[in-house]
Amino acid sequence: MRAYRLSSHSRPSHLIWIRLVLVAMGGVMAACSTQLAPPPVTPDAQTYRVGPPDQLFISILPDPVIERTAVVRPDGMISIDLIGDVQASGRTTEQIAEEIEQRVSRFKRDAKTTVSVASSQSIAVTVFGEVRDPGTFPLTSDTRVSEAIGLRGGTTIFGSKRKIRVVRTNGETTRAFTIDLASIQQGDLSSNIMLRGGDMIVVPPNILARIGYGLQVLLFPFQQILSAGTGLFTAAAIF
Repeated sequence: MRAYRLSSHSRPSHLIWIRLVLVAMGGVMAACSTQLAPPPVTPDAQTYRVGPPDQLFISILPDPVIERTAVVRPDGMISIDLIGDVQASGRTTEQIAEEIEQRVSRFKRDAKTTVSVASSQSIAVTVFGEVRDPGTFPLTSDTRVSEAIGLRGGTTIFGSKRKIRVVRTNGETTRAFTIDLASIQQGDLSSNIMLRGGDMIVVPPNILARIGYGLQVLLFPFQQILSAGTGLFTAAAIF
């Protein structure tokens, strides 16, 4: 029997288009992955309010120097040498330093105290979905939605910029805000709300992600859909 080899000209046209789409998508993803995320924000000593379980670094001068790292307890207090417990929760680092300095002055002449936030864990925002680096980060300064997404590396090519959700819980009440990141990037800041501690930002998949799922089903009809693909399709259906 004579074997025939299917030439590139005789291949079904729809398979050629599928291959081109996949190659283009891979190229775009590779280009996007080279972008660097902005550096994380740092605590603003004038506005940041300390809370459990933040970690504080305390330095008390002059000699003998007292340097301690203290974790804010659930009751909002920290323990300091010579003076015992100090209220930390709900106060700025400057306010905490002032009280420590005043109380330590009874034991150390000309005491000078500095307090800084070594690790901020009390107020956090979670970003997940179609972003390059999903996760939680401390809210240490005034931060808007677009800035928070930028801190997690920005959206992927599969992210729906016009259907982003901010879920906010206050006690037993939960509210959801719709964010149009595409409009924000074009100068319309009406939906670029200020975030609060505990907010969750959800970036759902866009139509391109749904097409990718459809291509997966077309190319591998007898293969079980991976759990990631199933989750992607489910999220696409929800949003």
